[in-house]
Amino acid sequence: MNGAVREVTPEVDANTLLAGAQFVDAFRVEIGAATVNAREACTRMVLHGPRWIDVLLRLRNILVRPFGLKTSGEGAPAPHGLIGLFPVVSETPERLVAGFNDYHLDFRIVVDAAGDAASRQVTLTTLVRTHNLLGRTYLCLIAPFHKLVARGMMGRIAEPAR
Repeated sequence: MNGAVREVTPEVDANTLLAGAQFVDAFRVEIGAATVNAREACTRMVLHGPRWIDVLLRLRNILVRPFGLKTSGEGAPAPHGLIGLFPVVSETPERLVAGFNDYHLDFRIVVDAAGDAASRQVTLTTLVRTHNLLGRTYLCLIAPFHKLVARGMMGRIAEPAR
C-alpha cells in the first residue's frame, strides 16, 4: 500500500556524500510489504514520475540553456550507468547515490530502501553545494518547487513497475 510522503530529518553523512553541502533535505514514504530496492525506487521516481514534473524539467532546460547550465548528467562519471538524466555514482541494494557536478552547483540524490519484509520505507535525500552567485540564485529559485517535485516523484514508488 502506498503511504503518504512526509518530510523527515536527513539521516545521511552529508560530508561524505557532498562535503560542504549548503542544502540538505529528505522525504520518506512507507511502502508496506512492497519489495523495492534502491535502484527500482529511483527508477520509478525518475522515469515514471508524474507528467507535470517532465513538463517542469523541459521548461527548466529551456530556461537554463542560455546560461550554459547542464541539462543532463550525460558525460559525467557514472560508474553504475544513468537513471534518466542522473549519473549513478554508487549503489547497493539499500542505497543509490546519483548526481553530478556543474560549475554553478553540485548535487546528489540519495535513495535509501530500508525496513523488514512487512514494513519497508524509501527515503529520498537531496544535497546541494553551490559554487557562485548563479548557483545560489538557481537554488533560491528552484527551492520552492523542490518539495512539490520530491513529493510527486515519491508517490510512484510503491506502485507496481510498468
